[in-house]
Amino acid sequence: MQQITVPAYGKINLTLDITGKREDGYHELVTLMQQVELHDDVRIRLSPKKKISVLSDHESVPRDAANIAYRAAQELLRFAGLDLTGLNYGIDIFIAKRIPVEGGMAGGSANAAAVLKGLNRLLNLNLSTEELMRIGLRLGADVPYCIFGGTAVARGIGEILTRVPSPPTMWMVLVKPDFGVSTALVYKNFSFHERLCRPDLDLVLKGIERGEIVDIYRGMGNVLESVTLRLYPVLQDIKRRLVDWGAEAVLMSGSGPTVCAFTRSPELAKDLCATAQRNFPASYRILTTNTISVGEAGNILARAEY
Repeated sequence: MQQITVPAYGKINLTLDITGKREDGYHELVTLMQQVELHDDVRIRLSPKKKISVLSDHESVPRDAANIAYRAAQELLRFAGLDLTGLNYGIDIFIAKRIPVEGGMAGGSANAAAVLKGLNRLLNLNLSTEELMRIGLRLGADVPYCIFGGTAVARGIGEILTRVPSPPTMWMVLVKPDFGVSTALVYKNFSFHERLCRPDLDLVLKGIERGEIVDIYRGMGNVLESVTLRLYPVLQDIKRRLVDWGAEAVLMSGSGPTVCAFTRSPELAKDLCATAQRNFPASYRILTTNTISVGEAGNILARAEY
């Protein structure tokens, strides 16, 4: 096998709460993370050139070690005790982007997870999921979750993961404005003294257990909205307009700026998407997607192409 193409699924946060700040400056959080069908495709190919290279169809994706997918390949080789100078191949990575860049949907982390899982298969390393997650944590807090997949409660800085049942399929419209948001800046400006709209994780989990979508909507929340909406007031306007146009619940994903507007059906999501595309600037990324279950997302190699 010389090549593998692995889907790298995006994620949204159905709940995101911050519970404290550690001495090293990182924030402790509790978040319910959910993968969605929207994904990048990451093609990994063994090359005669003894180096790692990264290319993409998106101009803003770094081509060097600034790219987390590049560093994922480095870390995997280091963990496995492999050195490109002693091997008869290099590694070419091509990323076909669909997940909004700098959108709060863990697109980069998903790419890194796809590289780790894909290279593990391509090189017949037989590393366990736990080993891949340990490597992933060196790269970023969201990478272990993107390896774990599906629906999970994340604690700590995001690395302590607990599997929970997936919700009923949730259809949504994603609106990504024409700017990115620095996650570091958002966390730096977060304050426990602000008025926070805290999520109710227990209510969401009970709603999932009972299949009550209304309870899931009622319990959702993201405390980082208190920062990002203050820094970028246009996001509050986006949320308000999506509700006016029929969204049943609207929530920012991660540190933003992508806004998720939930509907009851794919038809309603399609209609809402069309309305948003007519009324928001053409420079916005506006598209539909849906949640995927643990079975669909738990093993991303099930959809890999060789």
